[in-house]
Amino acid sequence: MSVIVLVGAGPRASGILERLGANAPELFDGPLEVHLVDPFAPGAGRVWRHEQSPLLRMNSMAEDVTMFTDASVTCEGPIRPGPSLAQWAASCLAGVELEPGVRAELAAMEPTSFPSRRVQSAYLKWFHDRAVSSLPPGSSVTAHPTKVVRITGSAQVRQRVWLADRAEPLVADVVVLVLGHLDTVLAPEHRELVDYAAAHGLTYLPPDYTADTDLSVVPAGADVVVRGMGLAFVDLAVLLGEGRGGRFVREDGTLRYVPSGREPRLHVGSRRGTPYHSKTGYRLRGAPPEPPRFFVASRLLDRPGEVDFRRDAWPLMAKEIAHGHYRELFTGHPERVRGSWEAFSARFTELDWYSDDMRALERAAVPAQADRIDFERLDRPIDGLTFPSPEDFQEFLRGHVTADVARRSDAGFSADLGAFLALLGVYGQFAELSASGRLRGDDGWWHGFFSSIASGPPPDRLEELLALSRAGVVRFLGADTWVRAQGGVFLAGSPSVPSHVVRATGLIEARLPVHSLPHTADPLLRSMAAAGDVTDVDGLVLVDPADSRVVDGTGRPHARRFAVGPYTTRKAYAAFARPNTNAPNFRQSDEVARDILRFLAAAAGGADESVA
Repeated sequence: MSVIVLVGAGPRASGILERLGANAPELFDGPLEVHLVDPFAPGAGRVWRHEQSPLLRMNSMAEDVTMFTDASVTCEGPIRPGPSLAQWAASCLAGVELEPGVRAELAAMEPTSFPSRRVQSAYLKWFHDRAVSSLPPGSSVTAHPTKVVRITGSAQVRQRVWLADRAEPLVADVVVLVLGHLDTVLAPEHRELVDYAAAHGLTYLPPDYTADTDLSVVPAGADVVVRGMGLAFVDLAVLLGEGRGGRFVREDGTLRYVPSGREPRLHVGSRRGTPYHSKTGYRLRGAPPEPPRFFVASRLLDRPGEVDFRRDAWPLMAKEIAHGHYRELFTGHPERVRGSWEAFSARFTELDWYSDDMRALERAAVPAQADRIDFERLDRPIDGLTFPSPEDFQEFLRGHVTADVARRSDAGFSADLGAFLALLGVYGQFAELSASGRLRGDDGWWHGFFSSIASGPPPDRLEELLALSRAGVVRFLGADTWVRAQGGVFLAGSPSVPSHVVRATGLIEARLPVHSLPHTADPLLRSMAAAGDVTDVDGLVLVDPADSRVVDGTGRPHARRFAVGPYTTRKAYAAFARPNTNAPNFRQSDEVARDILRFLAAAAGGADESVA
């Protein structure tokens, strides 16, 4: 029997299992023996495990989450549609074992609800079980709740996969690294802050996954600086507020936070100085989105030489996103524009994004400034603004967040959703461009910008943040926040309020660890790097852009080893996707599954039984 070891058992692994089952009738004859190695439960994995606070939620609506391919997915394998999270909740729960709290949430859930992560965990487990049942007759799947520490074996022989908790290795024909989000060793700057905090009796929490962080060390009533205003910060505010017994009440239409007395005071800032933009709470009114027209990775890669991000890629990316914005504005709100979509689109297509003629076209066709897309304002909305006092800034930023929530909750501004959907298409194309190895000048700005627009919290989370701010539990620092370890405390401030400096006894890095191969804490990647079994490209594991095979230190793809995930040069981050978006992770999983099955079929035909 052919043996596959998947190192990691989260949703990306489940997606590969589903694609193995879908493609096996065409490419492989016989059963498969699959081993899943992951300390966390199969299906949900670490990030989506059931064993986390029920207060933590997704930042996607239930109708926007699917694990299934659909007609939009361009892949060689068969399309096997299935229910989105919302459809599953509405019609697929008969016979499914669910914890009472999860079942109650599902019963009350609407397609536009932002579910808890425990609800998503249940959906992922159901999908995983379905994927397992789709494998060829006679197949087996065994879960090992541990870690892989090393792999041995050349490309000519079967692989030995050594686990942390057993002496004898698993012997596999193919190994797939599906490691997901990984821990890193502390960077020198964070180690210095750990030592500083210990020497002065302070609290310091380095970058981490918020659901995994021991927040019990954060004292009640303490002044704590928080660096980062993205989703990790939102989770942190939830767990240190409502998670400590506080509660939200609505009085005269306004949400108010009633403290428990066990909260710290969180002084939060970041480079941007504002929280991520709210997720939209409406649907398109106009024409459905189109596939990318201007930013198409294959066209850029048809040109010789390197692709510079700012010169070659970003102007086309911006144009693509703006096209999605204006397509929805013209087709969904024709009363707010001058002229027809056809005429505007034809002229828009002819012009460079960064041109005076493009700005003139926007002004002529879109009278209201609020209806025009402005990337600089979206990225750095408070740059250049200064305030005489912290209280003035608190009031201003509360107004800014209130306006953002109102706009993202008003279908009159559904052009923002058109831009968001175009942004998703751009993201998929960018993943392909990045995987080519020819992109230069990507300094991380794009991922931060994408996250601020596309990965923001649900509107009600920002409403809760406003309530926490009014209650004094959260205080905003401003843009380009600086932090210094000085005088036995942490000092923090921002050019937004030049006269104000916070003295705090705690510092929390509200951001995920930035994983890189030289600093990985994963035992398998460490051993592979030491053995020369991987190639490091800017901290990422190099994989063949054609099939995701791991490229070793000599530059050769290993025939029996594949890798997918954000730690590789083909980092299609999302494990699941919005329906009808031709999601890159679905395409990649299909491609990997088909290559695995072709390899296994060829090996079986040659009676390959060799073992390293």
